[in-house]
Amino acid sequence: MTLIIYFCTMSIQKPKGTYDLLPDKAFQRNFIEKNLREVFTDFNYKEIRTPAFEKTSLFRRGIGEETDIVSKEMYSFNQDEFTLKPEMTAPVIRAYIENSLYNESPLKKLFYISNMFRRERPQAGRFREFSQFGAEAIGSGDYLIDTEMILLADTILKKFGINDAKIRINTIGSVAEREIYLKELKNYLSKYINELSEDSRRRFKTNPLRILDTKDKKDIEMLKDAPVLYEYLNADTKENFSKILSNLKLLNIRFETDYRLVRGFDYYTSTTFEFTSDSLGAQNSLLGGGRYDLLVEQLGGKPAPAIGFAAGIERFEMILEENKYRFPFEKEIMLYVVSIGEECKVAALKILNCLRNSGIKCETDFLNRSVKSQMKEANKYNAKFALVIGEDELKSNSFQLKRMSDGSSLSFTNFENIIEYLKNENQTSPSGQT
Repeated sequence: MTLIIYFCTMSIQKPKGTYDLLPDKAFQRNFIEKNLREVFTDFNYKEIRTPAFEKTSLFRRGIGEETDIVSKEMYSFNQDEFTLKPEMTAPVIRAYIENSLYNESPLKKLFYISNMFRRERPQAGRFREFSQFGAEAIGSGDYLIDTEMILLADTILKKFGINDAKIRINTIGSVAEREIYLKELKNYLSKYINELSEDSRRRFKTNPLRILDTKDKKDIEMLKDAPVLYEYLNADTKENFSKILSNLKLLNIRFETDYRLVRGFDYYTSTTFEFTSDSLGAQNSLLGGGRYDLLVEQLGGKPAPAIGFAAGIERFEMILEENKYRFPFEKEIMLYVVSIGEECKVAALKILNCLRNSGIKCETDFLNRSVKSQMKEANKYNAKFALVIGEDELKSNSFQLKRMSDGSSLSFTNFENIIEYLKNENQTSPSGQT
């Protein structure tokens, strides 16, 4: 009896909740990041980069033990000592303190574009490894920096033609102001304690303010008649908030006040804001932020007020796709060199090297294909010109440069003239959009 054994190989796939950024999308992502950097630079924000992982205690102290991120979503390892960063504000503040950035300037304006990691249920625009951009202004408690931060976010969206985002804004006051309110809120919610969601029942004991951030429909319905925090704030806080709103109006930034907007992290104080878009469906949050005046001190630094925002690039890309945003073309291939024979292959690489040193994008064949196949490849690449190099061309030092769009040819007596011609073509070649 013959025993036949079949070996079945299974391809290894990417982890759930991650994605591959393929060449076309990578080009678009680089374009987005380039434009983000331009806006941040115009507002005098400087880039900061921090490690992919930090001490776990940084996020527990900074974000809050009872937040969804810390309690459910962090990727921690090495006996829970380190954590892949799930957000960027705490790492930025850690770097600000550790590197004494406050000595460089009393107001430090920083931005970042970085990958984050959260163990959450993958859904449209949300991944377990994702990219965020954001800004942090550390050192000023003035209402105008709040206004400028919202203006910065609004400018970024409009840079990409996102003009229909809705801005919701609120103030949640100081810790002291919230004490009386929280007693009233707990008193109100105690009537519904058995009907609240599991998360809200837990927050009722640990951080009842965060119940206002619930996404549970039944919880939201029960909160309709709950006391409003704004009514418990003092006159100075309300006046400061009024100044922010007045200046947003002066800048023609449309917004609506939402006195139940608290955001999801424990470190927020005073101003909170969120940009939403109906293009994103039920999970419509696009960009959010607020003031966190106590975080620097909580993480071991000298007291310093601060404000910031963050946005997920993947959700940003979803809106651009929905809006049919026109990305620019990737730089076109100016010349495809078709070679015949070994000596001509070497000559082709030589001319490509000279062209590339002049900033001209070009390509040749590395698969020893026929002339017909190489010309097909030139068409596939949408090359502007093709140059066929055979033994006769090398001996006579005479070449025909073919324009692929109409098949017309130009004659040249040496490589140098071809290079000079293509350099001039490259300078006058228009850039388009897809």
